[in-house]
Amino acid sequence: MSLFLCIVLPIILLYLLLHRTRKPTRSRAPPGPRRLPLIGNLHQFLAAGNLPPYLWKLSKKHGPIIHLKLGSLPVVVVSSPKLAEQVLKTQDLSFCSRPKFLGQQKLSYSSMDIAFSPYGDYWREMRKITSVHLLSLKKIHTFRCIRDEEVSRMIAKISSICDGEREGMVNLSEMALSLGSSLICRIAFGRGPEYEESKQRRFGEILREAQAVMASLSVSDFFPSLSWVDRLNGYGDWVETTYKNLDEFYQELIDEHLDPNRKKENDMVDVLLQLKEEKSLTFDFDCKNVKALLMNIFIGATDTSAATTVWVMTALMKAPKIMKKLQEEIRTLEAKKGIVDEDDLPQLSYLKAVINETFRLYPPIPILMPRQAMQRCTLHGYQIEPKTVVYVNAWAVARDPNYWQHPDEFQPERFLNTTNIDPKGQDFGFLPFGAGRRMCPGSPMGLINVEVAVANLLYSFDWVLPTGSELDEESHPGITVHKKKPLLLVPKRYSP
Repeated sequence: MSLFLCIVLPIILLYLLLHRTRKPTRSRAPPGPRRLPLIGNLHQFLAAGNLPPYLWKLSKKHGPIIHLKLGSLPVVVVSSPKLAEQVLKTQDLSFCSRPKFLGQQKLSYSSMDIAFSPYGDYWREMRKITSVHLLSLKKIHTFRCIRDEEVSRMIAKISSICDGEREGMVNLSEMALSLGSSLICRIAFGRGPEYEESKQRRFGEILREAQAVMASLSVSDFFPSLSWVDRLNGYGDWVETTYKNLDEFYQELIDEHLDPNRKKENDMVDVLLQLKEEKSLTFDFDCKNVKALLMNIFIGATDTSAATTVWVMTALMKAPKIMKKLQEEIRTLEAKKGIVDEDDLPQLSYLKAVINETFRLYPPIPILMPRQAMQRCTLHGYQIEPKTVVYVNAWAVARDPNYWQHPDEFQPERFLNTTNIDPKGQDFGFLPFGAGRRMCPGSPMGLINVEVAVANLLYSFDWVLPTGSELDEESHPGITVHKKKPLLLVPKRYSP
């Protein structure tokens, strides 16, 4: 960050000397912090560190809707359930497009995916492919054997640590990410447990680089006329290298699936290649479209489930009475072959409440994916201009004291005996997967993955902190927010 400022600020000052700043036009823009000429609030934005709490503090001072100017980029942030409902439901059609940021554009093959494509006919077709062919409830159900096998494999690894002579410690952050990667390798790519360890490491390295690029912003995102700075500071090369590594990875997957000697497994790559051959869509669906959708699956599906599993266990370790109550619910089940499977989940109402409360306090994406105003409109009495980037601070929304009682406390009971509050985008004080047209289409599969993983971790083991260690809640910033330090716990095998 300091290197970024050292390079960019002198250039901006030079730009100021060479160009007269235009007089601001009068409009009913939302309030916000004072800004500097040309760079606006960019210096505050870059220096904020943990962005959700920072934006929440600004909302406390300026109101639930604030206006920022990041260079030439107009930004509006909303931080209340009422305004979230306006953006995501009432005026969803006005706010359902996406801004074009360099890193995201490059990795999405110029918005040929579903997450970053602008709203329109193409996006609707891609949404249909995702909801009908890849992530329908029927399709998700066909993956249950894979989930059971991978969760059983994780439990076996932890059991082997319990069987050691010394007190064994489990890096639960690493376990959760490994489970997420294994699930995606098998469900989406058809690569089973025999997948070589060296290739698994490469998978993880590519994933981490791609996530970093997706979360980054370039100079040209704020100052389009200064795009040459991205080449000067190495940002452009980093994005290009990451893109090439991803493209090679996708091409290997496609080539493997096109091998006539390969046994077809009807994984997601098989489904997409079949759509490509059928030519039944309203546009020419080619390899770039396939790769763009693979990017969404590869990056989006692996990350959020792993982060949520770790945050659930973190919250429970801080609340041992709640953990005990949940374990009692889970352990009353007669688990088949020692594993809690999807047939058991409807009986676990307290498990769902615990996960929902974790989503509320530790949303996997605390600031929802940015939207872009498609037309001039009015929000909370203020005028929003076209092309304005709109962020919903889901972290702040879920802590609104006017909506939630004791919002900073971990109270799963608030989600019991109610059908009005769920993570399906119908309650605008609780938005773990967003809402409206751009709601995450992978949320049903993500929920099942988390529920099965957490249920089995708590069914099979009792958990304690390593001797002398303390639990922290410090997070690592990014699109998906992970616990900064690994969650290290000691498992004790449970014997019924």
